[in-house]
Amino acid sequence: MISHSVRVAALVAALLAVPGLHAAEVAGVKIDERIKVGNSELVLNGAGLRSKVFIKVYVGALYVSQKASTPAALLDAGSPRRMSLRLLRDLDSDTLYGALRDGLKDNNTEAELTALKAPTEQFADIMKKIGNAKTGDTVAIDFTPDGVGVSLNGESRGKVASASFGRALLKVWLGENPVDASLKKALLGS
Repeated sequence: MISHSVRVAALVAALLAVPGLHAAEVAGVKIDERIKVGNSELVLNGAGLRSKVFIKVYVGALYVSQKASTPAALLDAGSPRRMSLRLLRDLDSDTLYGALRDGLKDNNTEAELTALKAPTEQFADIMKKIGNAKTGDTVAIDFTPDGVGVSLNGESRGKVASASFGRALLKVWLGENPVDASLKKALLGS
């Protein structure tokens, strides 16, 4: 009788010790601890809720090759990063791109924006081609040393070949004037 109880306790302990598939849950969305992007395995740096005037918009999760707690370390990383946006409401492409465009304007100088005009327009075209995104869809933005890739539900939608645009775009969430201060804090693992 005791050996059976010991075996059951050992089995339960072993199952609890196995790392879970999900690191956290935010607004009912399960967040993976690790993901694979191309040949790179990325770990969750942080995840949080983007809300606007009491409306839940999306759950954002930032994946990196090495965790960091400062915006500068994440913005200047030469390794791949992914910003994953799990939509909590339907969004048309104009609304989605408009919010990202506003975030670019709020976190980059006029000179930086002027220098990034062509890649910004290319990114706008990619976002507009996505069309309407539905509740539950995931928009993934991959930041690599050679640019920014965009996918919807795992399907590639295009790429902007500009690392400087990638840094500018990541400031939407991690810059001095982020789209959501509490989301920035969560993405930094705080």
